Amino acid sequence: MKRKLLIRDVTLRDGQQSLFATRMTQAQVDSVLPHYRDAGFYAMEVWGGAVPDSVMRYLNEDPWQRLETIKAAIGDASKLTALSRGRNLFGYNPYPEEVIEGFNRNAVKSGISIMRIFDALNDTNNIRSTIKYVKENGGIADCTVCYTVDPKFSRKERIMGMLSGKTLPRHIFTEQYFLKKAKELEAMGADMITLKDMAGLVTPEYSARIISALKQELNIPVDFHTHCTPGYGLASTLTAIVNGVDIVDTAIWNFSEGPAAPAFELIQIFCDKLGIDTGINLKAVAAINKELLQIRKELKSFDNYVLPTEFDITNYSLPARIDNFFEQAILFAQSGKFEALLDTCQAIERYFNFPEPNENVKSAEIPGGMYTNMLAQLKQLKLEKLLPRVLEIIPSVRVDAGCPPLVTPTSQIVGAQAVNCAIDESKSQPFYTNKSIQFVNLVKGGYGKTPLPVSPEFRLKIAGVEEETPYDTSNYEKQPNPSFPEYGENVKLASNEKEELLLELFPTVAGKYLHDKVTGHYEAIKLKQLEEEQRKINEEKQKYDAMSETERMDRLKEGLEDYYG
Repeated sequence: MKRKLLIRDVTLRDGQQSLFATRMTQAQVDSVLPHYRDAGFYAMEVWGGAVPDSVMRYLNEDPWQRLETIKAAIGDASKLTALSRGRNLFGYNPYPEEVIEGFNRNAVKSGISIMRIFDALNDTNNIRSTIKYVKENGGIADCTVCYTVDPKFSRKERIMGMLSGKTLPRHIFTEQYFLKKAKELEAMGADMITLKDMAGLVTPEYSARIISALKQELNIPVDFHTHCTPGYGLASTLTAIVNGVDIVDTAIWNFSEGPAAPAFELIQIFCDKLGIDTGINLKAVAAINKELLQIRKELKSFDNYVLPTEFDITNYSLPARIDNFFEQAILFAQSGKFEALLDTCQAIERYFNFPEPNENVKSAEIPGGMYTNMLAQLKQLKLEKLLPRVLEIIPSVRVDAGCPPLVTPTSQIVGAQAVNCAIDESKSQPFYTNKSIQFVNLVKGGYGKTPLPVSPEFRLKIAGVEEETPYDTSNYEKQPNPSFPEYGENVKLASNEKEELLLELFPTVAGKYLHDKVTGHYEAIKLKQLEEEQRKINEEKQKYDAMSETERMDRLKEGLEDYYG
């Protein structure tokens, strides 16, 4: 009996977010849904992440309507997946329980089967309540262990640290660390565990080691998620498959690779050669990919990459050399020859014209988004020359802050603070002269427990307190929901619970979106009323113009009699 491998397609959320700034319109999404219904993916990631914010901010569309429309089209053909940050949902600070409960209840009710839950610190306590609310409402709790790497220090930096009395940490994020987190989540009630490598930094060797450990120790399915930014993605996904992973995340050809997930079609070829059944309707995938090519052309203003070579998974013939690469890659993955595996997989990707590995990200060992955000921050200040120094500072800033994983939002917090420190240094000021409120909250303990404890002395210096101080949700103030008396007695900015949740989660963006929605609706009604009144006036005028003189005089006489009684 063939081994089965489940595929979670991430094209409509992670794929478009990674490659095209989450700009797919509802109409573009709708165009591929009939084919997705036929494709038979185990799951489709379609919501969460940047989708709710972006569809309001840039497309003036309703996030809940997007989810419900996709659910109506897909039905039960695939499980719909969303991504959230546990207690933080889509923001930085933790939300009170009623907001977390309301969001997850409505997400499941609107069509989400699997809620993928992560925490930027891998603090499992921040995931606990979401597991509870998802499962209470009939959803599947997909609990995430975020992959990250140890801070990168040179030998000289380590020696200098020891001389100054500060031993720089090493061997923090080992396979035992990830396994421990996964087992904690399983004990909390997780239905599956995802090793989520949002930066694409997991190497084939580490993929093999961690997936093997998870499969040996857990009693629930294991999913593997990575990106191809620094060039490891395809090879690391293959090693995950060889080492028994239950589910892998892929994107369809024209929305894959580069900063996105590995291409489904390449994984399918490997599975064919391994005798693994994915259960996917390949004709439907080819139809989706054809639509995606057109959509990608429509999104060209957000596209920074060249198109891959055209490819049809239902009808292809590979040159002997390339076909041999697939065979060799499998043998290298099975025998643990990871360098040869990586070279072979990258040769396959080059043949199909997928983006080359991002060497800056690979060398710095930081997420691509973190790198580009720091560069943008420096460019805005005309200080691009400081970037090399910023990259040198990041490991120290990270250790000072308790060595958080470099995952959104902690990657952005650490990156922005490293920029601040480099600017401080350029002005002959001590590090942390300027610090962001997010960095202060991170060090204070507001986002949860960091992998390493923050020193009380540093916490006092940065946050003004020595003791770890969790965020107090009792001080949370609900977002105002103003009325529009000009439109009616009970007309409010948010008209139902789902809109109230948008206000809580995205106050600025949702506030504008909902304001425009309300005013647009009632102004359209007012315009329709004015048009109706004008139509009646025009009809009366036409009737009057068609009257004889005698009829007009009679009408005038009737009017005078009515007026004077």
